[in-house]
Amino acid sequence: QVQLVESGGGLVQAGDSLRLSCAASGRNSSYYAMAWFRQAPGKEREFVSCISWGGGSTWYADAAKGRFTISRDNAKNTVYLEMNDLKPEDTALYSCAAGTYSARLRVGNADYWGQGTQVTVSS
Repeated sequence: QVQLVESGGGLVQAGDSLRLSCAASGRNSSYYAMAWFRQAPGKEREFVSCISWGGGSTWYADAAKGRFTISRDNAKNTVYLEMNDLKPEDTALYSCAAGTYSARLRVGNADYWGQGTQVTVSS
């Protein structure tokens, strides 16, 4: 199976930036579309961004457009989420996910999930 481990979260002030990383390991781990989701306490899990396995296509939620950038380095089996101009409403547990079909992955139908990394943005 594929293992996903996120890192890079932390406590920041509004307007700051963070880069999240998701390291994948396991068989064929570089051939999955990858996505980031987030979930705040008492809220539904929310799609943030997705990238195709080759990195040629990306998708963003409206809340992420213009501020977040997803990328991947298949040689390192790692996906990144650059988060700029962070706002308090970005506070959530950020999880990465992997799936063979990006359209299904974007709605939360993933084959694998990571445990998540906490991002907290103070005002």
